[in-house]
Amino acid sequence: MMVEGPVEVELEDGTVVRSDRFQCAVCVCRRSRTYPWCDTSHRGRSRGGRRRGDGGERER
Repeated sequence: MMVEGPVEVELEDGTVVRSDRFQCAVCVCRRSRTYPWCDTSHRGRSRGGRRRGDGGERER
């Protein structure tokens, strides 16, 4: 989800994180290694760890 900055996000544990960028992407899939900021980890994967449209087999 793209939002205009600066942005403060309060995490579930009460920690507040801040981005001073003029625009930032907030992760909504929770796969990001930089959560709560999006790092595009969601691309090409579905929730079951499978790639989209391949019936569960990973592409090589």
